[in-house]
Amino acid sequence: MDRFERQVILPGFGPEGQAKLKHASVLVIGAGGLGCPALLYLAAAGVGRICVVDGDVVALSNLNRQVLFGQQDLGKNKAHTAVRYFQEKYNDIQWKAIPEFITVENAQELIFHYDVVVDGSDNFPTRYLVNDACVLLKKTLVFGAIHQHEGQVSVFNQGPGSCNYRDLYPKPPAANEIPNCAETGVLGVVPGIIGSLMALEVIKVLSGLGQPLTNRVLYFNSLNSQSYEVEIQPSVASEVPGSWSDFEQRNYELACEGIAQLNWNEAMKLMGHEVAFVDVREPGEEPPLECTGLVKVPYSILANQLGQFEEAEEILCFCQSGVRSQKAAQLLQETYPDKKIFSIRGGINALKS
Repeated sequence: MDRFERQVILPGFGPEGQAKLKHASVLVIGAGGLGCPALLYLAAAGVGRICVVDGDVVALSNLNRQVLFGQQDLGKNKAHTAVRYFQEKYNDIQWKAIPEFITVENAQELIFHYDVVVDGSDNFPTRYLVNDACVLLKKTLVFGAIHQHEGQVSVFNQGPGSCNYRDLYPKPPAANEIPNCAETGVLGVVPGIIGSLMALEVIKVLSGLGQPLTNRVLYFNSLNSQSYEVEIQPSVASEVPGSWSDFEQRNYELACEGIAQLNWNEAMKLMGHEVAFVDVREPGEEPPLECTGLVKVPYSILANQLGQFEEAEEILCFCQSGVRSQKAAQLLQETYPDKKIFSIRGGINALKS
């Protein structure tokens, strides 16, 4: 008995739909709360080639919603761990893990080789970056997002006349305008529902089954289990880059978060100058880092320690994964608007990889 028998017998899908999935390829950006359930159902459905992109590592707080991981995976890269999980389950799928975050430098090479892109990221810089790259490459993008008890799903850039993410949200929100789930909380089942809907949209796009959510956004509220749709149209305010040179010159972190970011190579070149390297991790977080100009000020008490940075010409903040350091940099920038202040992208996790 074929493992796809139950979907092959579906009217409108059949052997033809299954063959289309087998010969299709999907790039999943982010193996988090949305990416995990999406990956589960894309793999189970028989998509032939799947790549997972994620530079983050598994943390204990991820486990209520990132259902591919367990306590034995803490500290491991999410992309590698997810791919190993599926390689043991399905030997008929070609898997690839990219243990990096997507950036303006690698986006074109990553996205070019896949039919559909799934954006399971949880931050605005990545969403706008991925959208713009998909528009330039003419790749279909399946989008999902959650906020507390609500979620949304849509399909962008699917052929002529199709809207993209900037038609829904032309301008990035102001820094800290919308917090993430680390600040507001989330029940794990909500990204599970939205991630599953994202997988459904991918399957519909690839197989030709049904009507994908093109030029429509599906909204779901978990408190009352109600959903509704909103139609969208191309926006004159949309500012998609017109070329790859334009794309590569954009600073998505600065545009969305209000704080510029550096990678570790760029940060290390500043060592030895009048630069303060600020480790905002809490005591006991591993591994420790020792470098010239290092100042250890946990983010939890930073607001009471701002005066000690008055003499620094530049300030570089880092944490474990790059989230708290952005908040720290924003706080410092508000205090010292004339200083050059950066967050180090990816935190210590990026240095380890």
